[in-house]
Amino acid sequence: MREAKQFYIDGQWVDPAPGSTLLDVINPATEAPMGRIAMGGAADVAKAAKAAHTAFQSFGRTSRAERLDLLAAIAGEYQKRYPEIAAAITEEMGAPAWLASQAQAALGVAHFQTAIAVLKDYEFDEERGGTLITKEPIGVCGFITPWNWPINQIACKVAPALAVGCTMVLKPSEVAPFNAILFAEILHAAGVPKGVFNLVNGDGPTVGAAISSHPLVDMVSFTGSTRAGIEVARNAAPTVKRVSQELGGKSPNIVLDTADLQKAVAGSVQRMMMNSGQSCNAPSRMFVPAAKMEQAKAIAKTAAEGLTVGDPNGNHTLGPVVSEAQFNKIQGLIQKGIDEGATLVAGGPGRPEGLDKGYYVKPTVFADVTNDMTIAREEIFGPVLAMLAYDNLEQAIEEGNDTPYGLAAYVQGPEAEARDVARRLRAGQVILNAASPDFMAPFGGYKQSGNGREWGDHGFTDFLEVKAVIGWKAAEAAE
Repeated sequence: MREAKQFYIDGQWVDPAPGSTLLDVINPATEAPMGRIAMGGAADVAKAAKAAHTAFQSFGRTSRAERLDLLAAIAGEYQKRYPEIAAAITEEMGAPAWLASQAQAALGVAHFQTAIAVLKDYEFDEERGGTLITKEPIGVCGFITPWNWPINQIACKVAPALAVGCTMVLKPSEVAPFNAILFAEILHAAGVPKGVFNLVNGDGPTVGAAISSHPLVDMVSFTGSTRAGIEVARNAAPTVKRVSQELGGKSPNIVLDTADLQKAVAGSVQRMMMNSGQSCNAPSRMFVPAAKMEQAKAIAKTAAEGLTVGDPNGNHTLGPVVSEAQFNKIQGLIQKGIDEGATLVAGGPGRPEGLDKGYYVKPTVFADVTNDMTIAREEIFGPVLAMLAYDNLEQAIEEGNDTPYGLAAYVQGPEAEARDVARRLRAGQVILNAASPDFMAPFGGYKQSGNGREWGDHGFTDFLEVKAVIGWKAAEAAE
């Protein structure tokens, strides 16, 4: 049984303010408690924000070389704890052990390595005539992070913020908090100065709201649902702080008529189902030429039924979804797809055969979906794929863009045609032909998928203020 009854504030582990309660953290594979954490409140956030504000007075003036050394030390300490981080993620949110090690934990260290690479050559100053335009750290950052890719979303905020000289208060998800506890221990071991990084556990309506509304917090970076993101923005509005958000998605995946159908459909099913479909950028709406829909159904059925579901510590493709609440939501939406007349190609309601405990969901594929159906509109956040037919490419692009979201989009087909389609899709990131992730590429969304960008050099922007110093360089004397 893991326990985290203290918070990391001002360089040490401290007891919560009076009135704190304990929360059981549930292992989604067993439905039993695997740990307990203390739940913080506004007083704990105030203490952490004050510590971060004080620390910023010195950390904000550190040199590039000092911060590069610090980031390298963190990356080194992270590698020492790498197996522990992967194991914690498997236990608390159900990611299969292979995925937790090869992707979930790997992304955490990758963001620090990326921040180091960017910081080495990042231009903070620019002279334009006699004016200096300089980029300075924004100050105290509030981070509110999710459970689905937990260490990834922590690291992709913390690494660039540290790189530019910001201090911070983190509220990780209370659903999957123990990887964040390990992360705090890593930063402490790496010698992060006291007050620079602070962690307070708790829920969104209490700790999240306190962070986003606190006057000493200069900006908030939030990753989560669009509904919660709206509340973060509302709470931040009275203090007019910057708000950066990476929110929900319902990403279109257009399979061109000229694509290799077998490769495109089978690969897309696997990508959709990874992490049990719990990815905001999952390719959840597959657009297929109407004339090829029957063939695509057969390919998708075979691909989905080839995925194994079970104990995340075993050799399975998918583990459970994260919680009972998510399981019930997904089951309700699967039933909604059936009720609204979509064709069930694979999967369906209930747990997979042989699994009577744990929040396991069958890899589910619907076809003959229309873009007005609930399963085509709402973010399901589970292993559920909607296949939509199109008669012509204009229809596919129009319906692909017909969503309140705009986080990601996918195109499968010959390079030239795929590139042309990519330019017409309203999404912050378009992935062509299953291209590998690019850590230097900006990540973020259009429309209700958020604002701001993370990853690479674009990930520095939200943590910087721009100052113009006019008269920096005296005008040359007239001849």
